[in-house]
Amino acid sequence: MAFTEKKKLLELSPDKIVPNPAQPRLDFPQDELLQLAESIRQNGVLQPILVRRDRDRYVLVAGERRWRAARMAGLKTIPAIVQELSPQDGAVLALIENMQRSDLNFFEEAAAIYALMQDRSMTQEETARRLGMSQPSLANKIRLLRLSGEEQRMVLENHLTERHARALLRMEDPEKRMAALKTVIERKMNVAQTDTYIKSLLEQEGQAKRPKRTFIAKDVRLFLNTIDHAVQTMKEAGIGAAFQRKETDEYYECVVRIPKSAAHKAS
Repeated sequence: MAFTEKKKLLELSPDKIVPNPAQPRLDFPQDELLQLAESIRQNGVLQPILVRRDRDRYVLVAGERRWRAARMAGLKTIPAIVQELSPQDGAVLALIENMQRSDLNFFEEAAAIYALMQDRSMTQEETARRLGMSQPSLANKIRLLRLSGEEQRMVLENHLTERHARALLRMEDPEKRMAALKTVIERKMNVAQTDTYIKSLLEQEGQAKRPKRTFIAKDVRLFLNTIDHAVQTMKEAGIGAAFQRKETDEYYECVVRIPKSAAHKAS
């Protein structure tokens, strides 16, 4: 990905900097910010934040935690690298920075990628190329958003992995998927166990949905021929069976006579 290298290091007032509207990270725990603010009071901001110029203000590209903590620490200025970036490039850089620092959970990553595609009218192929991902990997990431907000919350709160989430996505029915998720959590299943469990549920569901095979003879003469063949077989075996068939406009009448003496001999 090629970005312009035109940049400069400045000391900026935190009040002249605004958050990035495309910031993929949504959660900034207060306790972490307080710890970082105390560190900044003692040692200053060791790594400059990255911003882009937007008329008379600066928009954050990377380093929002440092910016928030610097304001909490009461700093008058903060070191910032000002880089000439388009809003689209700024959004891409912000996402890459958070992904590389593992600051986002996998649902936040998925939401940020999807928002980037929608806001910047980017295709999956273009987005994957700019983020350094394969297109299938990006598609799988976005699919995570098919889980409901409640399902996402339960996955994260119970420390399940992205692979757990992808396994659950194989179940399309929301109610059955939620029930499966609760079972996975209750039984503390690992990824392999979850895969096996979901596979078994899908197999059971497939068997239940599979229609029973029924044979419908469109020509009743097939049955008549079967009866005739059975009687013929008995005759060849020495049993004096007889078969009479009468046909009317409304029905076939069939009579099969088997001598009782033949039945006694067979027994």
